[in-house]
Parts: sequence; structure tokens; C-alpha cells
Amino acid sequence: MIGNDSSSRKIFAVFNYIFLCASALLCIFPIIHIAAVSLSSGTAANAGLVKLIPVGFTVETYKEVLSRPQYYQSYVVTLKRLILGVPLNMTLTVMAAYPISKSKKQFRSREFYVVFLIISILFSGGIIPLYVTVYKTGLIDTIWALIIPGASPVFNIILLQNAFKQLPNEIEEASIIDGASQWTILWRMFLPLSKPALATLVLFCIVGHWNSWFDGMIYMNRAENYPLQTYLQTVVVERDIRNLRIQDLQNMSDISERNNKAAQIFITMLPILLVYPFLQKYFAKGIILGSVKG
Repeated sequence: MIGNDSSSRKIFAVFNYIFLCASALLCIFPIIHIAAVSLSSGTAANAGLVKLIPVGFTVETYKEVLSRPQYYQSYVVTLKRLILGVPLNMTLTVMAAYPISKSKKQFRSREFYVVFLIISILFSGGIIPLYVTVYKTGLIDTIWALIIPGASPVFNIILLQNAFKQLPNEIEEASIIDGASQWTILWRMFLPLSKPALATLVLFCIVGHWNSWFDGMIYMNRAENYPLQTYLQTVVVERDIRNLRIQDLQNMSDISERNNKAAQIFITMLPILLVYPFLQKYFAKGIILGSVKG
């Protein structure tokens, strides 16, 4: 019986490794393909000849994308959005999640606020009321128009309050006996013990701000205020030949819309790919597992 059990575990482990390796390759292949297309000639890209290796290797696409001053302007706007938006998102998320993670005995209005948050997820006022609100508050064409409307992500609040609820009640009870205030319990006990959940939510906020493009389209009237994704969207969808330089026209054979898009996609995903390895160790625990071992 012991021998059969050991053999079954080995077989399961082998198939598990094969499945995980195949899943990893399925995730990596699209990235390699995008990189290969971006480094290929426009003719090869349009003909569908590029798979995982560049055909007609060229870096003209990257030169063309990176030579635009507006690209760097939009990059700076996105960096400002991250620097201002992510800390604001996390601060409001923590401040909202902590009280609603308490029991009804500790916070009598808890159920009301939880229902209010859930309703705000299920039902939205729509784009027009949101735009009118941003317009009336004078935020149009400012960086705050990209930050304030989504400053309090309700989904993140619910996830974090679930992580807080997984922490043992004995931690808070012992802290109160020692004379700690609620602020002390939150900043010195709950937050350090919730690092996996916080790291996950930080990455959610970073990716959300980095990938957002539609709000830039509706809240920004001037192109110099576009965030990176909005700028790339206008370049890909609304490419106007009248705005091309003579050098750009000469390079049309080396640059096509397909490898131009691939280069822009690869450039924009690269920062996220660089950030993720520093946070991925927390994803094993993430939101699901608690941070305290009993």
C-alpha cells in the first residue's frame, strides 16, 4: 500500500510539472511573439511570416516610437499618475477596509457600509454623470482627473477587509490590553501582518493606472496631457499620414502598423514585467491565505 501510494504521488508530480511547464510556455509564447514581430520588417510582419524569431531584423520601429517627444510627455504623465494615484488608492483602501473588517458589535454601521460598497460595484452612475462631476469640479485637463474618480477602488477594499478578517482576534485583544489605540493596532499589527494582501493590491493599482486609457480620452482636451496608454491608443487607431515626417515616409517599408503596434505593446508592458518579480513572492499567499500561522 505504501509503495503504491508513493508511485501515485510520483506520477501526479510528473503530470503536475508537465502541466505547469505547458501553462508557463503558453503565457511566455505570446510575449516572445510580440517581441519578434516588433523586431521584424514591416513586410514580414504583414505577411504573417514571424513566429518566435524576428524576420528581417530591424529596430526602426522602436526608433520611430521613441523619437516622438510626445511619447516621453505621456510617459511622464503616467509616472505622475502612479506616484500620486497608487499611494492615494492604498491609503483610502486601508482606511475603509479596516473598520468594515470589524464585527457588528464593534462597528454597528458595518452592514450598511458593506451593502453600500456592494451596490456601488453592481450599479454605476454612468460615464456622463461622472464626466459632468469632473467638469464641474474643474478637474478637466489636470492630473487629478485621472486619479480622483478612481481613488477609492471598492473591489480592493472588499479584498483587504477579507484579509484583515482572517487575522486572529487575539492579536487585537492583546494589543488593547496593552493599551494600544486603533491607529496603533492598524499600523503596527494589521498592516505588517497583511503584507501579501497589500503587495497584491499595490500591483492591482499599478496595473490599473498603467493600463488605463479611456479616462485620458474623455478628461483630457490637450494631447500633451495624455497618459501613455491614451497616447498610444491615438497613435495606433488615429494614425494620420499628414503628421508623418519625410524620414517616416521613407521607412514605411520597414515599419508597418502591425509591428508598430507590437513595439508599443512591448514597450508598455515592459515596466510591469520588471515590477512583478519583486512582488510575485507574495502572490503565493496573496488574498487567500492569512499572514499568521497558528
